[in-house]
Amino acid sequence: AWRSGAWGDDMTNSAQRHPLLRHRDGHHARVTFEELFFDLVYVFAVTQLSHGLLHNLTPTGVVQTLILWFAVWLGWQYTCWVTNWFDPETPRIRGVLFATMLLALVMAAAIDGAFEARGLVFALAYVAMQVGRTAYIVFELGPDHPLSANYRRMLGWVVIAACFWIGGAFTEHWTRAALWAAAVLCEYVSPMFGFALPGLGRSRTSDWTIEGGHLAERCQLFVIVALGGTLLATGAMLAEAGRWDISLVSAMFATFAGTLAMWWLYFGTSSKDATATITKSSDPGRIGAYFHYIHAILLAGIIATAVGNDLVMAHPHETTKLGYALILSAGPMIFLTGCAIHKRVVHGCVPVSHLVGVAALAAFAPVMLQSELWVAGWLTSAIMLAIGFWEARKQRGRGGPQALKH
Repeated sequence: AWRSGAWGDDMTNSAQRHPLLRHRDGHHARVTFEELFFDLVYVFAVTQLSHGLLHNLTPTGVVQTLILWFAVWLGWQYTCWVTNWFDPETPRIRGVLFATMLLALVMAAAIDGAFEARGLVFALAYVAMQVGRTAYIVFELGPDHPLSANYRRMLGWVVIAACFWIGGAFTEHWTRAALWAAAVLCEYVSPMFGFALPGLGRSRTSDWTIEGGHLAERCQLFVIVALGGTLLATGAMLAEAGRWDISLVSAMFATFAGTLAMWWLYFGTSSKDATATITKSSDPGRIGAYFHYIHAILLAGIIATAVGNDLVMAHPHETTKLGYALILSAGPMIFLTGCAIHKRVVHGCVPVSHLVGVAALAAFAPVMLQSELWVAGWLTSAIMLAIGFWEARKQRGRGGPQALKH
């Protein structure tokens, strides 16, 4: 069965009738090599986002990067839901996945000039990816399949968003940002209301029959992709440095320690329980949707942290400026916020350690203004590591991650 609860035998029979759907036998659906290959494009996309923000560390740059990040995330997210339902190893779905991958590569390459000369290229690649993939699934399902109504509504919303994406590409500056922000809201918020459209009704999360293990693992793999991007940036900065002095080497250790702490806080304290949370839920679709909303925040924190790491590696001896202090503290704060909400969904409670960490990062931001960047890098990393030790000790004392529910 697809899951216990709604649809049950009906969906099993539908899966047997439709050759493109994954075969569900009650076991964890594995992530395929096609999906792993697809994710490689997003290593590049995440790197493009962090580099873009690094070179435009202004309020305008932050807003633009945030809009572009949501486009990157939404393109991946909608594809992830497709491969949760449909088998990527079938030739037709594999072809859709690789065509989406090509368009995502073009989109990622255009990120650097998306708010300048490459705006139309970015918008066209993104729209072709979102509308093309969804329209193909609607065509393959036909009018009568239980998933068809949901995908028709989804197609309606991505077409509405496409109007804002394309329209924005023909404008400039804040007008483009406003239109593209509206497009993001269309695609990000519409699932919260079941893709409701006049004449087409709305979907229920209980209709989103998902395989919990696969969805949780896909989100976890994107976290790995983002963390890999931060390590890639650190290694590239170290390789390009002309002279490896003590400050630079110390900066490298600081950025590595911060990345390790983020891995520890996510994978060491909650990710293993995510699969069980979705699978055992009476409404897996709702929990799965939460995961996608939450990870957009959590991953934005990793990207912002990567920018701070780049600054620490590029200018270890420089006194920390206000903008540098803000990005150095904001990245981990956003990550901890996303991680805390994730653990609220998984374990049913918000870790006190994460709230303390956010407060500590905010409190120490002014202190960074009196220090060199490599020292500031160590300060944020030390706070993150301390939270990791706090969580690990709490788990050992209470019998593992599941004990956090109590």
